[in-house]
Amino acid sequence: MAEQQNLDFNLAPERKVWSVAELTAQIRKLLEGKFADVWVQGEISNARVSPNGHLYFTLKDKSAQVSCFVWKRDLRALRVRPEDGLAVTVRGRVSVYEPRGQYQIVVNYLEPVGVGALQLAFEQLKKRLAGEGLFDEKRKRPLPMLPRKVGLVTSPRAAALQDILRVLHRRFEGLHLLLYPVRVQGEGAAEEIVEGINFFSRSKAVDVVIVARGGGSIEDLWAFNEEIVARAIASCSVPVISGVGHQTDFTIADFVADLRAPTPSAAAELVVKSKQELGERVAALEHKLGQQARYRILMVKQTLSELMSEPGWRALENLLRERVQQTEDLQARLAQALREIVAERRQSLALGAQRLLSVDWKGSVERRRLQLQQQQRELVTRMNLATLNLRKQLESLTAQLQQLSPQAVLERGYAIAFDATGQVIKSSAPVAVGDGIEVQLAQGRLEAGVTGKKD
Repeated sequence: MAEQQNLDFNLAPERKVWSVAELTAQIRKLLEGKFADVWVQGEISNARVSPNGHLYFTLKDKSAQVSCFVWKRDLRALRVRPEDGLAVTVRGRVSVYEPRGQYQIVVNYLEPVGVGALQLAFEQLKKRLAGEGLFDEKRKRPLPMLPRKVGLVTSPRAAALQDILRVLHRRFEGLHLLLYPVRVQGEGAAEEIVEGINFFSRSKAVDVVIVARGGGSIEDLWAFNEEIVARAIASCSVPVISGVGHQTDFTIADFVADLRAPTPSAAAELVVKSKQELGERVAALEHKLGQQARYRILMVKQTLSELMSEPGWRALENLLRERVQQTEDLQARLAQALREIVAERRQSLALGAQRLLSVDWKGSVERRRLQLQQQQRELVTRMNLATLNLRKQLESLTAQLQQLSPQAVLERGYAIAFDATGQVIKSSAPVAVGDGIEVQLAQGRLEAGVTGKKD
């Protein structure tokens, strides 16, 4: 029986002790492998954009909620601006923010629930850009009277191009037209339109740009409702005319452009309203070059998309996302600490100001004035005494000097003898009988001769 118990003890499973980091990493690995591409529906709450441009929000329903994270690059591509209370369907992958042990959805696509999703996105963007002043009439520029070259951003296969060419040919024969071929609907169309506008803006090869396409549904015209297209038009260095759709169609590009034309043909008429005819069609080589460049760009984009789908890229993205969130946590803590320090300094300044107001400055100044007057009187007294003492000393020294003066000796009857060279005679030895000398008396001098001498 003892042997059986010992055998059972040896067969017991070995205890595995996990660290928190190891357990969290395993959970993240399982979640990301199981839920790599999910669609989730709910209501947005607590939506906020971090200082670095990333979006955080909570997706909830009646009984549960989950945190969501959107990269800055993906946020710019969303058609609908996430707002609190908006019912949406999101697409993304489940991941774990390891520093908090919190699972979240990394969202790369978002659409509102219900009919009219595109209309909602249109109204949101229109309201936001209007608030920024992009639709203001004062920022719109007048068209040149006689443009030498016109830039055209549209599809080379679109009927709008033929309408524009026909009108320009009829109205002005000598006008140069530069075509930047793009797609005007479907995925990637907005990006190509932006590239065309930016090309003309950078090169400054034209005097005005026409952005055009024919009519269609809101889905067909959506490329001209993208925010990137609106901002490219607003920042273009030359005036832009929007000729999109039919007369009843309105796009965001119409509101931002310097001039809105109801149709592509009307855009052509407006751009050369002072001309009569159009010259021959130009930019065939540019069209071919644009096609080749677009093909190579699409190939590069496809290669990049394949690289971004690799596991190594996902691991790097997860690490970067965690560092971004950690950085934003530290930024929030630093901002709070700075607010506390500022509050403490304000309180200290208020106390200091209160103490200054409580001081009797008038009385203090009066006491100092009286002290200065007293010190001034004492200083004058001391100076007078010092002057009197110095005067007495000067008079005593003057009297002594007068007593020791040679003039005083001469006044007592003495005289000073000088030889012919003017030297004082102190002895009879150097003087010979017959030499002439001068004698200085108290009053005047005598000239004399030596008639005899005694040693």
